[in-house]
Amino acid sequence: MASRPGMCRPMVRSRMSKSLKFAAVALLACALCAPALAQQKADAKSGPRYHIGRAPTADEIRGWDIDVRPDGQGLPEGKGTVAQGEKLFMDNCSSCHGEFGEGNGRWPVLAGGKGSLTSDNPVKTVGSYWPYASTVFDYVRHAMPYGNAESFSVDEYYALVAYVLYLNDVVTDQNFELTNKNLATIKMPNEQGFVMDDRATSEKSFWQKDPCMKDCIAPVKITARAAVIDVTPEDGKDGKPRGVE
Repeated sequence: MASRPGMCRPMVRSRMSKSLKFAAVALLACALCAPALAQQKADAKSGPRYHIGRAPTADEIRGWDIDVRPDGQGLPEGKGTVAQGEKLFMDNCSSCHGEFGEGNGRWPVLAGGKGSLTSDNPVKTVGSYWPYASTVFDYVRHAMPYGNAESFSVDEYYALVAYVLYLNDVVTDQNFELTNKNLATIKMPNEQGFVMDDRATSEKSFWQKDPCMKDCIAPVKITARAAVIDVTPEDGKDGKPRGVE
């Protein structure tokens, strides 16, 4: 039986319509997947992502971002006097560091030691060793009082540091008020004993793009032995080993 002319046309249109719909859906799916695939590629390059935790808030960042640079950048606004710091020190610090910073037992000495750094028994204190007053403030606020760090107000930390500077004769007036505006101007006795880290320029010639993995240094040769060159002290006549008396 012969088919009538045009009998297949509706079927062709139906198939074409389905094909167009399928193509449109496929294109839409590709468009939606493209950003996800790009993100997956970016994640693969940056390393594994475990999707735990969250970005810190501004307040949380301010809570730990309290470091102070040698030039005073990062100092919080505040103030405190030597007299105020003395009471705080006696109540919270003297049990370990002594009433005058001399140290109790094996606890650190805070004052004294001036001129001792080149001796056989150097005494490293705030006055004899520390290079910048700003770093004194930075350390005290980060770590003190021992076991209860960061428990004081900013003004109290300024007062404590003022008193420690007073114990070391860096400031000499009991009414001196330490603030965020004048702290960085204080010159410490041993500031010239420190230099800024310049390895990025002074040691650049030693840097190598490709690390040495073979024959990097000359072979080590033994040129003499301690027993031969007599560097080991002999026992004394009383039988005691020398060097331990």
